[in-house]
Amino acid sequence: MTRVIAAWVRPRLIEPSPDELGIDPDLPVVYVLPRPAMSDTWLLAALTSRHGLPAADRPRRLAGLRLPGYLALPLPRRRLRRSARGEPPFEALIERLEADPQLAVQLVPVSIFWGRAPGKRFGFWRMVAADNWQLTGRLRRALSVLVNRRSVEVHFGAPLMLRQLCDGRDPALTNRKAARLLRVHFRRMRTRVLGPDLSHRRTLIEGVAASQEVGRVIDELAGEGRHARPRLERRARRYGHEIASNMTYPVLRFMDGLLRRLWNRLYDGVDVRGLAAIKPLAEDHTLVYVPCHRSHVDYLLLSYVLYQEGLMPPHIAAGRNLNMPLIGPLLRRGGAFFLRRSFRDNRLYATVFNEYLHRLIARGHPLEYFMEGGRSRSGRMLPARPGMLAMTLRSFLRSHAAGQAQPLAFVPVYIGYERVIEGSSYQRELRGGRKRKETPLSLLRVLGKLRQPFGRVTVNVGEPLAVADYLDETLGQGWRSHAEERPAWLGELVPRLGETLSRRINAAAALNPVNLVALVLLATPHHAIEERLLERQLALLAALQRRMPGAARASLPAGEPAEWITQALSLGMIQRREQSLGDILLADAEQASQLGWYRNNVLHLYALAGLTAFAFRHQAHHQLDELEALLAPGWPILARELMVTPPPDLREALVAMLDTLVELGLLEPDARGGWRRPDDSLEAGESLDLLGQLMQPSLQRGYLLLAVLIHAGAGELTAEELAEHSRLLAERLALLSGLDAPEFFDTRLFVRLVESLELEGWLWRDPVGRLMFDERLREAAGRSRRMFDPALRHRLQLITRQGD
Repeated sequence: MTRVIAAWVRPRLIEPSPDELGIDPDLPVVYVLPRPAMSDTWLLAALTSRHGLPAADRPRRLAGLRLPGYLALPLPRRRLRRSARGEPPFEALIERLEADPQLAVQLVPVSIFWGRAPGKRFGFWRMVAADNWQLTGRLRRALSVLVNRRSVEVHFGAPLMLRQLCDGRDPALTNRKAARLLRVHFRRMRTRVLGPDLSHRRTLIEGVAASQEVGRVIDELAGEGRHARPRLERRARRYGHEIASNMTYPVLRFMDGLLRRLWNRLYDGVDVRGLAAIKPLAEDHTLVYVPCHRSHVDYLLLSYVLYQEGLMPPHIAAGRNLNMPLIGPLLRRGGAFFLRRSFRDNRLYATVFNEYLHRLIARGHPLEYFMEGGRSRSGRMLPARPGMLAMTLRSFLRSHAAGQAQPLAFVPVYIGYERVIEGSSYQRELRGGRKRKETPLSLLRVLGKLRQPFGRVTVNVGEPLAVADYLDETLGQGWRSHAEERPAWLGELVPRLGETLSRRINAAAALNPVNLVALVLLATPHHAIEERLLERQLALLAALQRRMPGAARASLPAGEPAEWITQALSLGMIQRREQSLGDILLADAEQASQLGWYRNNVLHLYALAGLTAFAFRHQAHHQLDELEALLAPGWPILARELMVTPPPDLREALVAMLDTLVELGLLEPDARGGWRRPDDSLEAGESLDLLGQLMQPSLQRGYLLLAVLIHAGAGELTAEELAEHSRLLAERLALLSGLDAPEFFDTRLFVRLVESLELEGWLWRDPVGRLMFDERLREAAGRSRRMFDPALRHRLQLITRQGD
């Protein structure tokens, strides 16, 4: 029968790969299955034979004891049938190990899922045959072997040395201890792969509507005389039906097959990095995935990746605008739950939504939501909105106060595209066009693009954030003993948490051929560059990321700069002009505008490198003290704008960056102990200027805003007036400079600049809300002015005066 299973079954996933199990070849191995099942036994025997592992179907002798190739934990005792089969099977082996200290045995737990429940194929027989939390009978397992031959997942656990559990005490106690450890492992693996058991949607909604919190709000509203209680109860249930997902296993499996075909048609491949570190967390944590939001594809892509990697797809918070005919029901059955754009003035809806979210979190269901609220039209990471973060924290604190808290961890995810489907619509909206409402017809328009090339997609998982550890670090241990759902510190903590998670997302950014080419090409005056110089600058950016990484978890693309250029050309992002003296690569106005989106995806990775290089553009020499004094005032503002984690010590980071630039030939040591531009290398000077040009737009915006503020005087402008006046001047500068980049004068950038200046203590507000500053700001602005060349400085000053 083993040969039949070997010929019939083709496992979809074996994790880890057999050559990475870490089995000691000199010690005997016993595989352990979570329950007796002949199908599992036959498949395990076939896999061990196929991959050259110790055979699972051959008993061996160990000091006179017949050692089986595998053992299965007994089924739990049923209440109506008392039997002795509940005893774990290791006692004889433990007795032999206790008698001979030289003997050792490895136990290797093996979990086998036949079409696991999240991956059920669409259809009755596949639905009834897939693994779930319920024990399966022989008929159902036979069906499973027949219909799930290509949907089998095998998960090997780390080898367990049985001798480490032996303590010289009663072998029966050690026997039960070993079984308990293995059952915990199998339960965690089952949770990781299948997720918590899904309750019936109607039952969940009824439970939410009948909850104490919802009842309290209904009583308050009824007491205010707005509506009768029965009507409010019906409304609460209606809200529940509007919100709740209806995740069904057949649809998940159907979407897996559909999305596999879609990705193969749409993209050249999907690269996934960093997910291995998350899998152990999924065994005992509630995971909340917080990806950046660059495309509607994000919703589907992450769920697809998690399923392919053997993790339970999450419940996804989606805007109600996606609950459209045809699409909405499919998304709902794929795990989406829908929320209104704003429900601040609807207490009943807010309470129902909070209660629904809390029940998902309390039961351990993985979640996914986009902190930014909407897709980024500029390509930058948008500031996190506090709503979902606050509700998640309140749910955790509520469970903790009740003594029922399961560990909760946020998982930052960066999703990077070489070409995004919505590129043209983003540019139209940045230029002032109205956002089109999502409809089924808009989906058909997207389907019409499937024949276009879109390159590769990268999904990078950032450093997870365990909520309890974060609260300990931020607040100390006091919150644990005084846990409540709405503590006074929550309002201040949520923005800090959002900023931390945003930085962790950016720290996992993916460099790809398109955004690397965009970084270089948009730094040139006319968006044109010699191919030879472009290759050299691309190699420089890659070398900088390797030597002085802008983020430790960021990734570089495979291949060489020449291949990256070819990829950007094939995607239509740039064009080539052949010249007898060497080809020129350029971007027309439309291409340059689109490239700005991709550059902004990863600009933060070169923040410190670009700022340091910019300081040498118009001043050939710098001492360390002078350079630190020049850059220190603006660095926190720039770091907050680009959402990068500032180094613990700016001076040390500057020294390391300067040494790296010397190593790469862009700077050289000064005889006075400082650094200077090379005098005899035009290529080095050109590369240094292109690197510094990366930060010029951000520095120009900051200079314009400070010039407007200082020219108006303290107490003359509100924050809104300052941001709007600065935006108008930035738009004027862009038009006069021939810069077709609407994101350069995005209002949100100036609003965030003002907020950053206030947070850093450079600005504060008087009693009527007007902005105040002192001489320190004038001095800092005067120092930063020296970084610009005289011509640009004159133009900026002229534009500022024209704004009066």
